[in-house]
Amino acid sequence: MTICIIPARSGSKRIKDKNIKRFGGKPIISYAIRLAQSSGLFKRIVVSTDSHKISKIAKKYGAEVPFLRSKKLANDFTPVPEVLIDCIKKISSQATKYHFCLYPTTTLILKKDLINSFKKIKKIDFDHLSSVSEYDASPYRALRFVGKNRIEFNSKKFPLTRSQDLPKLCRDSGSFTIHRTKSLLKYNRKLPKKTTYYFIDKSRAIDINTESDFKFAEYMFKFKKQPKL
Repeated sequence: MTICIIPARSGSKRIKDKNIKRFGGKPIISYAIRLAQSSGLFKRIVVSTDSHKISKIAKKYGAEVPFLRSKKLANDFTPVPEVLIDCIKKISSQATKYHFCLYPTTTLILKKDLINSFKKIKKIDFDHLSSVSEYDASPYRALRFVGKNRIEFNSKKFPLTRSQDLPKLCRDSGSFTIHRTKSLLKYNRKLPKKTTYYFIDKSRAIDINTESDFKFAEYMFKFKKQPKL
């Protein structure tokens, strides 16, 4: 058994009260809490927040909120690992081998994703796992602005390479991460050398940052709830 930490600060700039905004009729954070509960992996599900309002809602859905996060660790520039370390120390769980970080706007992730990713990191004995997804278009084909009127390829290494022949890249899906605790506590703003991945299909890897992201996630949530024909 391990511990799930859901970081959910207040003060979202682009979507007001993003972490508790109504999604499919419920506060969006409730889906992450229920997902963690359904997985059967966690002896504790802890929400780290600076907000009394978020705390009340998280507790309603069965999560623990044993403390309120300091404002110092609840701004736009605070790295998530620092939030996790703060939580681990506050709840005295340094002896727990692994900690999950499950993001509060995770609505399309499945129980099997948590279970299978945890199996993977334990099997290969790595320090860190990130949930990842593919890019819609390869970053190697990105263009950059040069001066006022001109653009050019950002990378000059593959200008004529076919898209299917470009090196494979992935992006952080914004869904969850898994951390070996002793490695996390040595955090130095770099990925550990022993970092692995768990692949999430891009149709379920929607990182919600804007109102349009939110609406699209709701659409996909309703679509995936429809019976298969």
